[in-house]
Amino acid sequence: ALPTPTIDWTLQDGVQEIPIEERAAEEVTHISGLADDGQIHTVRVTPLNSPVANYGFDVTPARLVTALITERGVVCQPDEGKLRGLCL
Repeated sequence: ALPTPTIDWTLQDGVQEIPIEERAAEEVTHISGLADDGQIHTVRVTPLNSPVANYGFDVTPARLVTALITERGVVCQPDEGKLRGLCL
């Protein structure tokens, strides 16, 4: 699923051309919640020194996509022509 404004029509190879934001490891390794003492505590939920990758999003190769779900509708077996027809 994706919002149509995120489609970049100028890219030839999104997998190679789009930089992927890597977010803070703590978003995966820690959790915060209200403790019995009424205070919010943050605790680690993974072993120390665990390797973490926390990407903000991914780019899926087109050959693996069978449909796109957008705010304007669903495009089955998407190609550039079908997408442009939906978006423009």
